[in-house]
Amino acid sequence: MTLWQWIFAILVIVIVGLAWMAVFHPRRFVRLPFKIVLGLLYRKRIVGLENLPKEGGCVVAANHVSWIDGILILWMLPRNVRFVVDGENFTSGLGKYLGDAFDTIYMLSGPKSIMRAILDARDGLNKGDVVGLFPEGTLTRTGQLQAFKPGLRKFVQKTDSVIVPVWMHGMWGSIFSFSGGKFFFKWPTKFRRTLTLYIGEPLPRTTPLEHVRSKVHALGAQATVDARSEFPVLARRIVRVWRKRGGQMQAADSMGNEVSGREMLIRTLALRRVLRREVFGKDEQHVAVLLPPSVAGVIVNVALAIDRRISANLNYTAGSDVLNHCNRSVGVKHVLTSERFLSKVDIELDSELVVLESLKDKVSKLDKAIAAFQAVLVPAFLLDRILGTHKIDPDDLMTVIFTSGSTGMPKGVQLSGANISHNVEAIERAVHLDTSDTVLGILPFFHSFGYTVTLWSVMTLGPRGVYHFNPLDAKQVGKLAEKYGVTVLLATPTFLRGYLRRVTPEQFSKLDVAVVGAEKMPADLFDAFEKKFGVRPVEGYGTTELSPLVSVNIPPTRSAAKYQPDRIEGSVGRPLPGISARVISTDNGEEMPAGQDGMLMVSGPNLMKGYAGQDDLTAKAIVDGWYTTGDIANIDDQGFIHITGRQSRFSKIGGEMVPHVRVEEELSKLFVEGDEDETVRVCVTAVPDEKKGERLVVLHVPTQKDICEMRVKLQEAGLPNLFIPSQDSYKQVDAIPLLGTGKLDLKKARDIANE
Repeated sequence: MTLWQWIFAILVIVIVGLAWMAVFHPRRFVRLPFKIVLGLLYRKRIVGLENLPKEGGCVVAANHVSWIDGILILWMLPRNVRFVVDGENFTSGLGKYLGDAFDTIYMLSGPKSIMRAILDARDGLNKGDVVGLFPEGTLTRTGQLQAFKPGLRKFVQKTDSVIVPVWMHGMWGSIFSFSGGKFFFKWPTKFRRTLTLYIGEPLPRTTPLEHVRSKVHALGAQATVDARSEFPVLARRIVRVWRKRGGQMQAADSMGNEVSGREMLIRTLALRRVLRREVFGKDEQHVAVLLPPSVAGVIVNVALAIDRRISANLNYTAGSDVLNHCNRSVGVKHVLTSERFLSKVDIELDSELVVLESLKDKVSKLDKAIAAFQAVLVPAFLLDRILGTHKIDPDDLMTVIFTSGSTGMPKGVQLSGANISHNVEAIERAVHLDTSDTVLGILPFFHSFGYTVTLWSVMTLGPRGVYHFNPLDAKQVGKLAEKYGVTVLLATPTFLRGYLRRVTPEQFSKLDVAVVGAEKMPADLFDAFEKKFGVRPVEGYGTTELSPLVSVNIPPTRSAAKYQPDRIEGSVGRPLPGISARVISTDNGEEMPAGQDGMLMVSGPNLMKGYAGQDDLTAKAIVDGWYTTGDIANIDDQGFIHITGRQSRFSKIGGEMVPHVRVEEELSKLFVEGDEDETVRVCVTAVPDEKKGERLVVLHVPTQKDICEMRVKLQEAGLPNLFIPSQDSYKQVDAIPLLGTGKLDLKKARDIANE
């Protein structure tokens, strides 16, 4: 035989062999090209493979991010998985062939088809098959884990199977996911991405549906924590964003400053040079900042981040003793501030003050020239190396945010670059901030929400930032909103009441999103704000220790949801992508069923590195990677978090837990009845009581309302007698004590009550 004859014979044998395999062993035939193609496109990694039973029936319950999740799981797992799929997607000849190759279970619309699929799955489980489900029932549009459909419970009934929670990580951003607001028709964010399949410990088939979801969610948080090195380094990202903005306005403030992206970068780089030469010692790490939210405040914080120093923004509404305590706790030597701002506050600090005005004369022409050259002409990758930002590790500390001190002396919360960067990425997915937005920055940078969202999220996601130092100054807020066309407002309910009274509809005419937090949003305020401004606020939730965002309801105009809700009024939303939350019993630590109150626990890459110099408090707050928030909450069957109180805001009276917030809500309705004034009028606290353990005390502003009548109305509102403060438990004050962030000052309120 000639060479060509040999080649032809081999080709015939190969073709016949493949045809035989395609007919008699379709699974092997399909797996081969899948293995080759997927191996070229992706790297695979499996965590927890030992948790997948080697034999016997089990249900794989996985999250659903992309159109090819099922194919990927089949590629990654050693056992065949019989996925339950929508049969309408497999009606073509090729589709049916591929589905049949893996013994896929088809489900069509209609009760008979659904029941047939359930029976097929049960039969397979009893024979020892692995059945795969995507319990969300639909692809996620934000990367958030959606509610689980109840069908999972029906599949495992009358079987001895277990449920294996699974999380596929790495497909968000691919063309098969909804990242960027669409499927397929977009450039992928990376090539040959690494996919990691996390497999959790098997769960009994009787496990409540919400607990199965919780286990899958926890795997997602673990996956995101493990992948934190992939988060953008914000000090590098901001250089690129400001360059792209160029000569267009990037930031403005109520002091008359309007600065373009290019000018922001030049000023930041020049300030960094001067600070390194004139102020900082070689090993100086922590630097305090005493500035209001402003253009200068942004530039100073960014300059410190680019110089790989740790900022500590100080709460200028606190007293000198508190601020000196904060500085000592992290070893601050220098405080960056301004002469203009110092003249407005009564503060005496032990650390050396460096006023920005004094640095202007020290900025030489050479400094300006070098800063301009770096900002405009030096390639970004080279500038990273000149500045040293390429050496920044995701776990490096970026800032210390001090807690509000509402219950005692502030604690220094240490947040890494990865902590802040994750929050920025999560906001981009959930709220979709972009270059068309203008965000009103009224929250101070010493507040974690102000630092993470109105500073870093705004400056790195593309919007313009407009800043004002006093969130209660509704008149100025309205002027700024109208002048710059503000589209996004981040505030507290207390601030919204002021805007409702003093801001005109014309001033908020461009407003598209209003997100509130820090305190519970009164039901009447939703309607009143929407009626006047045409925008319905949504609530979010977070804590300083969590960088701070945990969850948020998606604003209506930014929603990409289909088939499942992404906001429920009265809740604080679902956890953001990569964050997991659960509620446990305060008695035995067991996870609570859906809708039942307990202690809210949170895990994820947004979790702080710890309290500065207070390892004992860190160990108490974080257990096995879960942060104890101190908030009493429940998670409903849709995965939405409902905050019902603060552990410190409950009193044990006569053996029963009495929630201060519940009493406060009813009293607030009575105090504001017929009155449009927006001030906080009532605060419920408690003092020790010899007979019943504790006694409720109501602090209230001057009023003409009759206390006896109000107590009757509390009873009519359905409050138990134990919840109704006694006649002599009402204390009139000139004003309810508040912190600079708008939250109640609980410590001061208790002190007044104890007097």
